[in-house]
Amino acid sequence: MMIGVGLTLPAQNLNVFNARRASFKCQKSPLNPTSRRHVSSTSSTELTRETLSNLEKLLQKSNQPDPERVVKTSTSNGLIETKGKGLLEGLNLSRIWPEMKAAEEMSPRHLNRLQRLLSKTMEYSPRNNLGSRWREYHGCNDWSGLLDPLDENLRREVVRYGEFVQAAYHGFHSNPAMSTDEAPLPRHVALPDRSYKVTKSLYTTSSVGLPKWVDDVAPDLGWMTQRSSWIGYVAVCDDKREIHRMGRRDIVIALRGTATCMEWAENFRAQLDQIPESDDPTQRVERGFLSLHKTRGAHVPSLAESVVEEVQRLIEMYKGEPLSITITGHSLGAALSLLVADEISSCTPHVPPVAVFSFGGPRVGNKGFVERLNKKNVKVLRIVNNQDLITKVPGVFIGEKAQQQQKEDNPWTYSHVGTELRVDTKMSPYLKPNVDIACCHDLEAYLHLVDGYLSSKCPFRSNAKRSLAKLLHDQGSNVKQLYTHKALSLNLERDRFSFPMPSCLPSPSQ
Repeated sequence: MMIGVGLTLPAQNLNVFNARRASFKCQKSPLNPTSRRHVSSTSSTELTRETLSNLEKLLQKSNQPDPERVVKTSTSNGLIETKGKGLLEGLNLSRIWPEMKAAEEMSPRHLNRLQRLLSKTMEYSPRNNLGSRWREYHGCNDWSGLLDPLDENLRREVVRYGEFVQAAYHGFHSNPAMSTDEAPLPRHVALPDRSYKVTKSLYTTSSVGLPKWVDDVAPDLGWMTQRSSWIGYVAVCDDKREIHRMGRRDIVIALRGTATCMEWAENFRAQLDQIPESDDPTQRVERGFLSLHKTRGAHVPSLAESVVEEVQRLIEMYKGEPLSITITGHSLGAALSLLVADEISSCTPHVPPVAVFSFGGPRVGNKGFVERLNKKNVKVLRIVNNQDLITKVPGVFIGEKAQQQQKEDNPWTYSHVGTELRVDTKMSPYLKPNVDIACCHDLEAYLHLVDGYLSSKCPFRSNAKRSLAKLLHDQGSNVKQLYTHKALSLNLERDRFSFPMPSCLPSPSQ
């Protein structure tokens, strides 16, 4: 995602654009009929996967499949070794994870359960009353005692905030193009929780442009090369019963991940720059993230300006009520969430509690930036997939311990911030153990893993509630064939699942 240094895309990638020139043809967008310049879904998705693949090679991480596993079962004649693709069907999961009750229910032989998981629709906000404990779930104690084992209310809250990010992806891909001649019109966003309403659209603008040779090689990239793009929204809970259940009125800021070439270009600007509002030269953040956060567009304000203005307005509107501010994002959105949290944590004298729920987020700043957020009492819960490469950059060339020992002016002294909830793709009984790197960074895969996570001693619970339909839709090639075959045997057609998914660039791959 972001590992190199440079103001524009490197010239050595010219062959990539040449190879893909035929794919970027002027055509009518199926998502935005008014747009005549659009990029094909295949080439966009492949570009994302190729970028992640190149990053994996740079990190010198092999993606070799796990060696063939052997399970020994006890019989009257002794020990017998069982190998092959039929291993899962003969595996007694309850013996490996004793804490899991009825773990055998996860077997694909249980067609009723599989059918329920495949046909289940998304659930709205959890119905347990958070009441007087809402500050604890919002991170006032850094989620102490809630992560291992994972508290069921916190699990539901994390998944719910992840779905707000999915709504940001869908909102962007429903109409990705922006006019360069006039201000954008209000944008409709289909929220996963009906008790919230959108109050503000948010935009980011890149401070750099693509070199001229890109336009010469691929002149029909369309929205992929626009400098300003819709990246998310501000929403506020306005349902009285939900406010009572949560114990406060919640303001949500949701930010999507990387989608355009300009955003990828900013991701690669990995130098550490001093925070403009800080007098402390040791407080630094990644240059590209800071650029997207602070740069104004021709017809839109910067992300920083928009967020501060809207948060101040809402705080004034609901003065006297208990409020919370929750910022959530995936990938690039996770990085920008920290900058937004830093921005609004001191925008008014009495700012409500600020918490960040980030998915697959990279490092954003150095140790000085971490201390800055801690002093402002910003609470951060980072949800990290153990196999996700994006969570290991920038600053991958220097270990975390070595970074802390280096001088603060070293351009690669990055540090993570906040409390970590670590999940693992290999713990899912539904995903292949050697899933590709894009699946490891996939937002729906993240929510699937969080929904199934119980504790470090029992990584996947047998009574997981989240539907498998969207996981099959987004990551079918990474789901074990036992389950895809069983889904086909149930005659569950993909057309039955009416997800508002874009055809041009699948959101969870970013």
